[in-house]
Amino acid sequence: MDLVINAARAVTAAGEVPATIGVDGGRIVAVEPAGAGLDGDRVLELGDDVVLLPGLVDTHVHVNDPGRTEWEGFASATRAAAAGGVTTIVDMPLNSLPPTVDVASLEVKRKTAEGRVHVDVGFWGGAIPGNLADLRGLHEAGVFGFKSFLLHSGVDEFPPLDARGLEEAMTELRTFDGMIIVHAEDSDAIDHAPDPHGEKYEDFLHSRPRGAENVAIAQVIELARKTGVRAHILHLSSSDALPMVESARRDGVRLTAETCPHYLSFTAEEIGDGATQFKCCPPIREAGNRELLWKGLADGVIDCVVTDHSPCTPELKRFDSGDFGLAWGGIAGLQLGLPAVWTQARQRGFALTDVVRWMAEHPAAQAGMRRKGHLAPGYDADFSVFAPDEAFVVDVAKLKHRNPVSAYHGRPLAGVVRSTWLRGEEITGEDPAGVLLTRGDC
Repeated sequence: MDLVINAARAVTAAGEVPATIGVDGGRIVAVEPAGAGLDGDRVLELGDDVVLLPGLVDTHVHVNDPGRTEWEGFASATRAAAAGGVTTIVDMPLNSLPPTVDVASLEVKRKTAEGRVHVDVGFWGGAIPGNLADLRGLHEAGVFGFKSFLLHSGVDEFPPLDARGLEEAMTELRTFDGMIIVHAEDSDAIDHAPDPHGEKYEDFLHSRPRGAENVAIAQVIELARKTGVRAHILHLSSSDALPMVESARRDGVRLTAETCPHYLSFTAEEIGDGATQFKCCPPIREAGNRELLWKGLADGVIDCVVTDHSPCTPELKRFDSGDFGLAWGGIAGLQLGLPAVWTQARQRGFALTDVVRWMAEHPAAQAGMRRKGHLAPGYDADFSVFAPDEAFVVDVAKLKHRNPVSAYHGRPLAGVVRSTWLRGEEITGEDPAGVLLTRGDC
């Protein structure tokens, strides 16, 4: 074999156990009990202070490339991913120019990414007004599904769908079993909410009420029920919606849901005036809401935890005025998702097997990836070597993403990624070895 890893601790189908992993040709070919005596050209010995995890799969990343590369870019984003134990990302269709709403724009994005990625990268398409005829072509070109908004997306070139447009898109996707992924906040509810401007986080929170999420999620559920399409709720932040999601699944609606590390880590009560690094949409809510999201994970109502990495330049965060209404909404967290979630999870009695389920196994399954997210024979040899008991304090100057802005700055976190491996080779950040993925081929 090309590589043998002897791990005192590894997260496999048997749980967290001692294991020997054999790799050949970039794939896992053997997972054996420790001491199995496998032979390899290279042998990696891991002590009991680290745990071998499957590489994480982050299906919600805004790379913003091409067109807004001053916000991020494929090289910096994928270095940050690798530094955080993430070996596969799926890029969102907006904030790049052009947005990924037809085959031609997908090809522009793929050409931009080619030869620049340090982890594997797939792409979502977009469902916007006027591109109904482009959806099948994008599906055939290999996108993993289609993102839509139910309110202004923040950029004019990616407009939202109204109720009729959403139903038409869902009906079209059902003809080829495509999946719709939805930013679920109701535009009418937000239009009638208080004004978001000012330095007080409480005012911003009131401008994006839970009810806006709840109404939109109910709409997605009922249209998914009607059309039979696969639907996925993005970045769920309102715990009020969890009973609706659970009920819909019992009824047979093909529905999944994700939340994000920042909703599981931060609380509205701790966000100070003018701290616009915490602005995101939907917003970070109250402490009680956070605990109910953790319960949703424990109960299996929330399937995945992904970062919604949405960086921007420092200027766009409007630190000059601290005005939440003017600041760009987005949390830069791609490199920090694993330690952020682990820090909170261990305090609540969860194990690394749970974190792997939420951040590797389920995101891979939700996107239809058949060779990602598990330490098992036949899967890609993508690994994270994670020291769960080592701690650090986040310093934005040491992060790999392009701009030194993050809500996690100064926060102590548990868990350090010692190394990340892609198809049996350690990622150094020097030679980009990631590949561009298409649906059905990974």
